[in-house]
Amino acid sequence: MKKMFGKRVMNCLLATSALIPAAYAVPAFAADEEVMKPNEETTVVVTARRREEKLKDVPIAVTSLSGAKLEQTGAADITSLQKSTPNLTMQVARGTNSTLIGFIRGVGQQDPLWGFEPGVGLYVDDVYIARPQGAVLDIYDVSRIEVLRGPQGTLYGRNTIGGAVKYVTKPLGHERRIMGKLAYGSYGQAEATASAVLPVNDALSFGGAFTLQTRNGYGKNLTTGKDTYNKDVAAYRLSAEYAPNDAFSARLAYDNFVDNSNARHGHREVVALGAGGTPVYTGANAYLGLPTADVYDTYSGLGDKNKVKNDGASLILAYKVNDALTLKSITSNRKGHTDTVIDFDGTPAKLLDVPAYYADTTATQELQALWTGDKLSGVVGLYYLNGTAEGAFDTQILGGALTIFTRGKVRTQSEAAYADFSYKFNDKLTLAIGGRYTSDHKRGTVVRANYNASASPLFGGTVQTVALMRSNFTNERTFNKFTPKASLSYAFNPDMTGYVSVSQGFKSGGFDMRADAILTPSAVNGYKPETVLTYEAGLKGSLFDNNLYFAGAIFRSDYTDVQITRQIPVGASIASQVDNAGSATIQGAELEANFKVSDNLSLNGAIGYIDAKYDEYLSRNPASGLVENLAGLAKFQNTPEWTNNFGATINFPVFGGKMVITPTASYRSDMQMFEFAAPTLDQKAFWLYDLSAVWTNQSGNLKLGLYGKNLSDERYKVGGYNFPWGVAQGQSVLLGNSVTSFYGPPKTITASIQVNF
Repeated sequence: MKKMFGKRVMNCLLATSALIPAAYAVPAFAADEEVMKPNEETTVVVTARRREEKLKDVPIAVTSLSGAKLEQTGAADITSLQKSTPNLTMQVARGTNSTLIGFIRGVGQQDPLWGFEPGVGLYVDDVYIARPQGAVLDIYDVSRIEVLRGPQGTLYGRNTIGGAVKYVTKPLGHERRIMGKLAYGSYGQAEATASAVLPVNDALSFGGAFTLQTRNGYGKNLTTGKDTYNKDVAAYRLSAEYAPNDAFSARLAYDNFVDNSNARHGHREVVALGAGGTPVYTGANAYLGLPTADVYDTYSGLGDKNKVKNDGASLILAYKVNDALTLKSITSNRKGHTDTVIDFDGTPAKLLDVPAYYADTTATQELQALWTGDKLSGVVGLYYLNGTAEGAFDTQILGGALTIFTRGKVRTQSEAAYADFSYKFNDKLTLAIGGRYTSDHKRGTVVRANYNASASPLFGGTVQTVALMRSNFTNERTFNKFTPKASLSYAFNPDMTGYVSVSQGFKSGGFDMRADAILTPSAVNGYKPETVLTYEAGLKGSLFDNNLYFAGAIFRSDYTDVQITRQIPVGASIASQVDNAGSATIQGAELEANFKVSDNLSLNGAIGYIDAKYDEYLSRNPASGLVENLAGLAKFQNTPEWTNNFGATINFPVFGGKMVITPTASYRSDMQMFEFAAPTLDQKAFWLYDLSAVWTNQSGNLKLGLYGKNLSDERYKVGGYNFPWGVAQGQSVLLGNSVTSFYGPPKTITASIQVNF
């Protein structure tokens, strides 16, 4: 009877996976295997709570993807995580190949301007990456990536209000390893990647990894003849590990990233209009203000210059005082610089052109004490950050007759103390309590001025008198916040754990670096932090002799003082403002699973659901000066109601080695680019289909791969700019009726060969 019941359950699961493939997710299993072995315990280890724990024991919604799994599917960079992680949006920001936009459970930050804080924290080996420029990390030399959903304010602090993404590189160890990989694919893609570990002795090892990546553009700039959506990236990482005994270890690392790809210019979605309200006419190609036939093409006349450079160093020291206590120090220093051009109008005319530069430096120091006991385990820590972010840009309009120059700088000093401990009452019940106190001090300076010229002096214009000073102020603010967390876990059996939790996170306040003191005089006072309080219940574990792994969660978030960045055309200017818009409620659910059908086949999938609504959205209309409640009109941006994926991993012996085939499909429902609907910009629901095949010889030193991405050649939007002409809304035709979209990659095929020594 039991056997018959088990067989019926198994058949039911298989039938369900066929009928509703989105109901299963893709957590990682063993890091070096694509398919679990029979009866193997699920022992994935993560550091989501700053200490090593089994994934199933962590009372947080975590997706952990091993380096082997990412390599198997041909994941190129961390934006691929949104295909396999529920309720995650992670995309390339509009004008470059390497600026990141991240949202988790509806919380994030679309605007990558310096001074604005992200809502999703990004960490490389526990070092915080403060700025989105250069944050589209290529996946190479990676051990695993962890996606932590929900506020992580206790252990990761400010700006992890939506969640955190942890990029964990491969430890060096003390065995000699050398790897080389070449790839070639569609649109002239050519890549070379190599890594090596060279041990000096049993205590000291040196390591390095680099990648060179080039690709022709998906489209053309029909004005300059240059490629658009091309790729020209070089990155490398150097490290050294020293462990003279079991008690002490040190890791020194340096990374460098340079993106010389051309500026990405968006696809115009509507007809361009000149100052007279008529279509822009250039003669040679008639109305160049019309949308181009190919969504990757542009008529941009601002040029194609773009360069992003980031580098940083870190030192991690650990000392094991005894079996229970370990002390740890994490020191880092990072800097970045970006030169770019943004042609909002997408025409040769200067209807709305913006040359710009950004620069930032960040130094951090973290001290931790980790305690591991039979009943009590946890961590206490101190954290310090000192960073500056600055930049400048021209807003060149009216065919070059007027330029609005903007320049700003913000310095941030952040100090925090935190503690997080778990206490096991018995083998089943565990209580975890934590809290963090953060003090952020910010000093912001903003200058904004009109020039009656085609460019300001900083961007090549002649030195001249300012026609109108719009902003010229310096101000300081301090933001203090305590963010607690508590959870209760119950182990129903050794393979299944349930939990309930409550956690809080906040995103720091600050100053709008585009502030216009004429149109929005209150901007000189800055804006407040935003806060999320999340209640969550989850169940994770394995069934059927560990052949089925699953992790599910339901959650509710109370979102207050929501920061919303808006740029509203007013006459011949643009009013920039950051609203602490009020409050919102976010509810949702997530389910991930991996089912091992046989030694040669496993099925996986994920489903995420979000119901996010503004309860109050108060915003000052810069044209009328009135405060309006827009809650009935606004929706959450970059937050599809449904995100799901499903796939399979099929492996079998062939030609004296092993072939692994991985088909995957991912779905995202309708999504708005901004809080207010823009039918020409907003993305409709779509599917993406990928397929990879990787053959490895018996000794494991040769690997051949073939990877197909977006096989249905879907055209889907990942970002946009919205400066339309709408007199009823107080918007100005003087900005060219500029509505432009940016698109994800088309269908691509890549072949690779990898050799391990």
